Amino acid sequence: MKHIHQPQRHSLLSAEPNIHESSHILNSSAGQWVSIGPHNKIVEAKIDNYTYTMDDVTINYSDIGKYTSIASHVCINPTDHPMDRVTQHHMTYRRKDYHLAETDDETIFAWRRSHRVTIGHDVWIGHGAIVMKGVTIGAGAVIGAGAIVTKDVEPYSVVVGVPARPIKKRFAQEVIDTLLDIAWWDWPRHILEERFYELNDLDTFIAKYK
Repeated sequence: MKHIHQPQRHSLLSAEPNIHESSHILNSSAGQWVSIGPHNKIVEAKIDNYTYTMDDVTINYSDIGKYTSIASHVCINPTDHPMDRVTQHHMTYRRKDYHLAETDDETIFAWRRSHRVTIGHDVWIGHGAIVMKGVTIGAGAVIGAGAIVTKDVEPYSVVVGVPARPIKKRFAQEVIDTLLDIAWWDWPRHILEERFYELNDLDTFIAKYK
């Protein structure tokens, strides 16, 4: 994993993270072959190998696995406001910005950090979906466009709606268990290259590598 602060841009993808120049990255890390699209805002996140984001994506306090596909206008772990105070306005904890105190209220930020989102490998998150605080999404899952995910999602489940609910599994449970055991996303690059075209044929893949 490579620590990233400033945006980078390459004409083609490479082992180096490809970060669009318009995106804002703060205290985050990205693995090899990661691509971050335009106008993203990413705060204190870990993004593993081959994962990519499209435009206008927000990611806060999250751990994201390998080969995950994040569509446009997705928001992962939106930040909450303190509803138990007289005012919900962020001046009560971003006090320095408003010249109301010499320090910010770090308890709010510590609380946000303690409710990270965890997204597994090979997950597809559809356009405009929102993944709420503290949620875990299993490998191979699909999050439908516009869904609001408030609960954990099992591996290879398809969830849709507001709030998101499971509508089916992508495969039979035996196939899911086998894919999780194979864990192809952990293959090193040279093995991926050797077996690349086999990823297109589920039955052959399962028979060969289970």
